[in-house]
Amino acid sequence: MPPLPPTSTPPAPGGAAPRTVDPLFLGLPLRALADAALTRARELGVDHADFRLERVRSASWRLRDARPAGTSDSVQLGFAVRVLLDGAWGFAAGVDLTPDAAARVAEQAVAVARLSGGISRAAGSKERVELAAEPVHPDVTWVSAYDVNPFEVPDAEKTALLAGWSSRLLAAEGVSHVQATLLTVQENKFYADTAGTVTTQQRIRLHPELEATSVDGRTGAFESMRTLAPPVGRGFEYLTGTGWDWEAELAELPVLLAEKMRAPSVEAGRYDLVIDPSNLWLTIHESIGHATELDRALGYEAAYAGTSFATFDKLGSLRYGSELMHVTGDRTAEHGLSTVGYDDEGVAAQSWDLVKDGVLVGYQLDRAMAALKGLGRSNGCAFADSPAHVPVQRMANVSLQPAADGPSTEGLFADVENGLYIVGDRSWSIDMQRYNFQFTGQRAYAIRNGELAGQVKDFAYQATTTDFWGSMTAVGGPQTYVLGGAFNCGKAQPGQVAAVSHGCPSALFRNVNVLNTQQEAGH
Repeated sequence: MPPLPPTSTPPAPGGAAPRTVDPLFLGLPLRALADAALTRARELGVDHADFRLERVRSASWRLRDARPAGTSDSVQLGFAVRVLLDGAWGFAAGVDLTPDAAARVAEQAVAVARLSGGISRAAGSKERVELAAEPVHPDVTWVSAYDVNPFEVPDAEKTALLAGWSSRLLAAEGVSHVQATLLTVQENKFYADTAGTVTTQQRIRLHPELEATSVDGRTGAFESMRTLAPPVGRGFEYLTGTGWDWEAELAELPVLLAEKMRAPSVEAGRYDLVIDPSNLWLTIHESIGHATELDRALGYEAAYAGTSFATFDKLGSLRYGSELMHVTGDRTAEHGLSTVGYDDEGVAAQSWDLVKDGVLVGYQLDRAMAALKGLGRSNGCAFADSPAHVPVQRMANVSLQPAADGPSTEGLFADVENGLYIVGDRSWSIDMQRYNFQFTGQRAYAIRNGELAGQVKDFAYQATTTDFWGSMTAVGGPQTYVLGGAFNCGKAQPGQVAAVSHGCPSALFRNVNVLNTQQEAGH
């Protein structure tokens, strides 16, 4: 196998200076290790082999009442070789960054493929893994959209910012405690395969969060409320004015928390719900995002959080929701947590429909799943969360699209006589087929005759997935659209964790069952 070509420099958008890949990562022997591993795999007769080297740095800061409560800073560094031989996968990983070690890991991966293939054939299985075709992407570099790498910001500056915000909240009347956290990740990946694809990537993501708690010293009653700022694929500029209005949120949080302390419990019953993107993103994640992973729909993923009611025989016919429902899978959304240039199988990032006009029309795929069901090209959903783990089919940025001429959130209120406006995510529960669920939120407001009428608490909305999305009668416009998300989506065994975003507008749902959680807890 000829030596791999050198990495190219990413083009500068609009003539600006390009965001560059960390020189520490580029200084590793990426090319030599990949060349050694892929050459040895090819000598051993594989049908396909890929090499992936990763350096993942994760750091966090925690403050309790404006005082440091803990920090962490860790690095994962290693490489993996995956091979396909006679229709069976083989995988092995290593940490010794020498060509000889890379060749040995390739040999181990081939041995695993031979063993697993032999066991499968002995058991009478005729299933063979095949990969959907993908264009070759030789020598490409991709860097996520950010301005300031948080790892280049002094730790003291991060701590001081969190402490200042915490002190500001603690000074407000009624705030008893404040917890502040900041999570940051720099993920570098180098990928090469026997087809000739070579990718070098760098992703930055972070998640800042503050939670204020109020305690009634007389009764012992307490309530808490978190900031709504979502985790993002941005840099440190997110904390200093780009992408979120921290001043406004920190100013209103104590006022909202005090109102929540005084709020009455919700009366259980049927309500029209206007759901804010800060809450609806999680419902999308659980009831659509996981349900449209094809490995779940086919039953290949079952032991970790179940399968899916959206089975393959329903593709093109399942009425998922109302005709207003347009949901996309997207690996290209700017600042999305699941946004990449190329996935861990060398597939270029794409955007596609999952639900169109309320009907299930697509799934999230990796190359093996796409080939298995004859769906053509993979849509780039293979991901491994560390160099020690095999890539598995993982979630894209799954998002509900706004209506081009849709109303504001306040415009949605106008059409509600008796309802609730639900803001912020909190707890949730969903069954193993992603069908029966209930969700709570940070806060909820009564809606009376088109106007907000104060907060209520102790609420949860409950439905089946198709009934809930079928009850959606209005979708907000682009001005209401927000990209929410989480760092901690779990899947697979051994377990892997991935970060993923979900965008959505505000939306109106009719006649949804609402529980009083205090009454339910007392049963």
